Amino acid sequence: MSEGPPKTPDGRYIVVRGRLWRASNPDLPEDRRQRLVDDLMAARRAVREATQTEDEDALRAARRRVDAAKRELGERGPVWWDDGSPDLNRHMAENTPYADWFRHLGTNS
Repeated sequence: MSEGPPKTPDGRYIVVRGRLWRASNPDLPEDRRQRLVDDLMAARRAVREATQTEDEDALRAARRRVDAAKRELGERGPVWWDDGSPDLNRHMAENTPYADWFRHLGTNS
């Protein structure tokens, strides 16, 4: 079984196809995190269904649900760390302070 995408040494980001994506807040209690992940997956299914049925109102509502879950998880909105480091979400890892770490991964993540 796969361990999932690589996570930066500080745990703030995962790397997918060379791009940093903000990781969930590790300080969330596990039961809350799981509930939010379940909400996120349900919202993503609703996006897919609304897209397939071309229901624009349902699509907007589903996208709002996705955004709300991702914000609660800490993947969007204000950063969950408090050391003043900038948010590098969506940056290419090779263009960030994580570049050396990323090069040494030796993967195509």
